[in-house]
Amino acid sequence: MKQSRIRDYGITVGELPCGKYNKLTDVKGVRVGHCTIDSSEHKTGVTVVLPCEDNIFANKMLASGFVWNGFGKTTGLVQIQELGTLETPIVLTNTLNVGLMQDALVEYMVRRCQQDHVPMKSLNTVVCECNDSFLNNISCRAVQEEHLFKAIQTAEQDFVLGDVGAGKGTVCHGLKGGIGSASRMIEIDGKQYTMGLMVQSNHGRLADLTVAGKNIGKTIAELASEPKGESDKGSIIMIAATDLPVSERQLERILKRASVGLARLGSYVGHGSGEIMIGFSTAGRIAYNEEHLKEIQVIPEGKIDLAFRAIAECAEEAVLDSMCCAKAVTGFEGHHVNSLADWLKEPEVSQMLC
Repeated sequence: MKQSRIRDYGITVGELPCGKYNKLTDVKGVRVGHCTIDSSEHKTGVTVVLPCEDNIFANKMLASGFVWNGFGKTTGLVQIQELGTLETPIVLTNTLNVGLMQDALVEYMVRRCQQDHVPMKSLNTVVCECNDSFLNNISCRAVQEEHLFKAIQTAEQDFVLGDVGAGKGTVCHGLKGGIGSASRMIEIDGKQYTMGLMVQSNHGRLADLTVAGKNIGKTIAELASEPKGESDKGSIIMIAATDLPVSERQLERILKRASVGLARLGSYVGHGSGEIMIGFSTAGRIAYNEEHLKEIQVIPEGKIDLAFRAIAECAEEAVLDSMCCAKAVTGFEGHHVNSLADWLKEPEVSQMLC
């Protein structure tokens, strides 16, 4: 099913070229899967990022994390920041389902390591969250182990965006949020590399929403008779993947620049919001039983600017795609959220973007 994305409305973010799918999965080996729970009471689900086809615990990836504002409940960041490696898939869900998804991810990895005859007695699971309680009866903790396993089994390259999986119940800049993604291609020393990003968007204030430099959120708020004084709260999870040979320190520097994309959209990173970024590189792998000195290639520090620009462009476009691809939703207790895609068709808004 072809989805209408922000580029289909004549809006192009940045200047760098995108990959085949313009998604996180343009980085070779990466796949994404969803399982969505959609009923009158529940608008929620789980989304999983599989960084590779093989067992990532057996062959870990260099990774890093950055917390821009820490109003969040992500697991696994402490060890990533200490050791600089990723050893499980990355799971996204809602706030109160983090513990259940952590347990489910442990079970998946136990089975995978047994299958591959890889001894495993400790594991750093990475589970991220956004609070979807406005549209979802979050206290019921509807997302179970079976849903994570289904998301893993159905993971693919050309994954669906919008109000699916962990993005089913999220709200972004007062409109329907969800799962968004983008990618950029960059060239360093004659070789082409890919930067990909995926978001679970659940942050921002409607009146602040800025697209292509135009504050369309204020206009939408006026047309919808929405209050302008609501706070900038929620959260956004940003998962980056690249095949660029970088150290974990360089990767953290790159992750920080995703904040540029959010700022360009009008986010002020409010007190009640959790902006969390996690990234990994597929360029070098580290075996679980590594015992000898290992040579790792990294780009020169002076050539990192293109990666900074790439992730900033990806972040801005991924958030817009998360909103464009999400339909209007009526959820728990009759709460309703409109879609950005519907507003982009309104003459007062479309004329601003011409």
